[in-house]
Order: sequence, then structure tokens, then C-alpha cells
Amino acid sequence: MTQWFRKVLYNVILWSSNKFTSKPVKERVFRELTDLYNCINDGRKKKGIVIPFSTSDKFIIFSDQHKGAKNGADDFMLCEPNYLNALDYYYDSGYTFISLGDSEELWENTLTAIKKSHKESFTREAKFFNSKRFYKIFGNHDLIWVNDPFAPFHVKDVYGVEMPIYEGVVLRTELAGGVLNIFCTHGHQGDLVSDGNWFSKFFISRIWAPLQAFTKINPNTPAYDTHLKSLHNSMMYEWSSHQKDILLVTGHTHQPVFESLTSVERLYKKLLIATADNNQNAQHSFREEIKKRKFEENHFTDDYLSLKPTYFNAGCCCFNDGDITGIEIADGCIRLVKWKLITTTSQRQIVDEASLESLANK
Repeated sequence: MTQWFRKVLYNVILWSSNKFTSKPVKERVFRELTDLYNCINDGRKKKGIVIPFSTSDKFIIFSDQHKGAKNGADDFMLCEPNYLNALDYYYDSGYTFISLGDSEELWENTLTAIKKSHKESFTREAKFFNSKRFYKIFGNHDLIWVNDPFAPFHVKDVYGVEMPIYEGVVLRTELAGGVLNIFCTHGHQGDLVSDGNWFSKFFISRIWAPLQAFTKINPNTPAYDTHLKSLHNSMMYEWSSHQKDILLVTGHTHQPVFESLTSVERLYKKLLIATADNNQNAQHSFREEIKKRKFEENHFTDDYLSLKPTYFNAGCCCFNDGDITGIEIADGCIRLVKWKLITTTSQRQIVDEASLESLANK
């Protein structure tokens, strides 16, 4: 296939996906997040559960693996080595694993095909559950886990055990200043197109998937659909900023967010600190990184310095360079981490970190 033809198809795919696969509505986003959070707190365990934790407990949150059938439309294939190595690290280190939705790409593939292609991933995830350290959340692309009458059979068939699958969980901890709740859900709530809409499922399965398999194009780059990502993240942030003692952690947009800031906004903030400290080397480093990031991520909020640090996004495990991102909660801190393949070794990198105590105080 010529580069010209791929470029034309790439633009068509991006336009089509932007038009047909996302349409968040603010009022609906707010209502559904509030209803879900209240249901979990009220003890409706089919929706989700409250998980008390202390500073000795550790969690890793990964989202949006989009495991496929290992064909041209499987966005997870390149990231699989990092994902498997990361799960080994977190299992051995005593972490509890929260899979935050869209773990399986069930709009494009059958569960049978995914199970056959990704046995290693399911086996490692099952290890966490067998150690009572696994919580599985559904997203819009794997709604089958809750809306299919045979879902319990599918779960046991894939994982070898019966397990509940939730819409969200609330991690709750006692701090010096009071209680802090970390509300974890996929984040598709209130999106008219993504929230189980039949037409978007038809578009993905009958048009998008065959075209992507043919072109072998993975659109999960930082630049992909930045306006809609930022729009949805902005709504999630706005909801979280109006809550008391709540941090919101989602996935869905594939765009990592830490303390309500995207990567380029965090770099600008660090540049301001380096400038105030007259650190010339750090200033140069941050400016160079901003140049690179602004090419990838063109959305920037003018009032980023005034945002409350209430919203976090785990990013995804299907970037087209093989990297994966996630959110760690451990040692009294919350961290944005990236796993990157350096030569043949997966390396864990801490991108950003903040103490839960400081966030609660803010």
C-alpha cells in the first residue's frame, strides 16, 4: 500500500471516528457520575463497592487495553510485552489491580477470538483475582460483561473463576484532615454515542474494524482526537471539582491526566517553577519537551494554574509506540506511571507524583 493511500485513509478514519464515536453531554455526564457514586456509597454492590485502604495498601489502575484478535485491528498487540511485564511487577510487589474498562475490544471482535489470542494476559489477570487483588470495571467497548445474559458463563470461561464486574469502585482512606474518596470508573458515562449506543457499535464493528485491519493503522497517538478528548476530560474535571473529598480517576479518552492537567500543561507548570528557581538546565529541558508535546497535544487550557487537583486519567494500554500508562496509589501517594520498552526490557517510569495528604489539603 502506498504512503499516499495510507495517508488518505488515515484522515478518513480519524474524521469518521471523531464524528461517530464520541458525543459527551455535560448534564448527562454529571447526572450519571453522581448517580453511580451515590449507588456505590449506598451499598448497591451490583454497581460497585467501597474499598477501605491504608498507606500500606497498593493499587495499580490500567485502562483501555482494547485486547483484540491479534490482527491488523488489534491496538493492544504492540503494548502486550509492556503490559505483561508490568503485571508481573505489580503482582510480585503486592499491588491490587483495578482494570478500568475497555479491557477487551468487544465491538470489533468476538470474546472467543480475544480469549484465544490473549491467554497470557487473562492468566496473569486471574492470578490477581485468585489472590483477592483484582477488580474488573466495564467500559463502553466491553459492555457484554454486564448486558449479556450469558456474562457469568463468559467470565468463568475466560478467567476460570466466577467474579463480579462493576461499573465503578470507591477507594476510601482516612487522612489527618479527614476521609478521602478515590472514585474509579471508566468514564464513558454521559457520552451519547459511546454509552452503549447501537449505531456506534455498528460503525465500529462493520466499518471501522475492517478498514483498520486492512490499513493496519492505530490511531491511538497523543494527537488523535485531542479536541474531543479534552472536551470529555474537561467535563470529568468539572464534575470532580464540585465534589467534596473526592478524587476522580477514569480512562476512556486514552489521554493521561494528572492533577487535572494534561502532559503539556504539567510541563508549563514545571517550567514556571524552574524559572522561579533560575534553573537554566531545567528550563531548557522543559522548553524542548514542550515543543515536542505541543506538536502531539494541541489543546491547552489558559487557566490551568487555577484548576483543582481533583481529576486523573490512567491513559491507555494501546498507544501506537507500545508504551502503556497507568495510575499507581501506594505509600500515601498517587502516581502517573509509564512503562516503556528500552531495547528488550520494560522499564517503569514515574511521570508525576503527589501525596494524598497534599491533595486532600488542596
